[in-house]
Amino acid sequence: MTKETLPPEYEHVIEEEVMFYDTDCGGVVHNLAYLRMIEKCRTHLAARLGFELRAMGETGIFPVVVSTEAAYKRPGKLADKLTIRGWLSEWGAARFWCEFEVLRGEELLVTARQSLALVQMPAGKVRRLPPHPKRGVEGSCKIDAD
Repeated sequence: MTKETLPPEYEHVIEEEVMFYDTDCGGVVHNLAYLRMIEKCRTHLAARLGFELRAMGETGIFPVVVSTEAAYKRPGKLADKLTIRGWLSEWGAARFWCEFEVLRGEELLVTARQSLALVQMPAGKVRRLPPHPKRGVEGSCKIDAD
């Protein structure tokens, strides 16, 4: 599945303005600030895929980040207007992967890839993923506690 052919529900875009708390003493965006922005984008993407915050709170089943890889291509700066774009790139039996781009206009600043697993809390038990999300109405990944 490539990002160019993804149905709209498989991707999400947010806009962020770089604030003082996002930067180091030199006015450059700190790597943790990018991860916070990616987290926000991924949370909204998850809701589009059916992993809604309220349902997760009720069932105790959460998508948990297993790994994050990030490549910092160019520095973001204080007051930059950034676009964070995330999409579902792979779906397996127990893990799924999301990819992200952070852009300032057309300029690519950061790429990232995360793998996630569904975990039943508080036991910490890994759950199998529901069937691969489909386009349209059958696209939600409903989560059940069994």
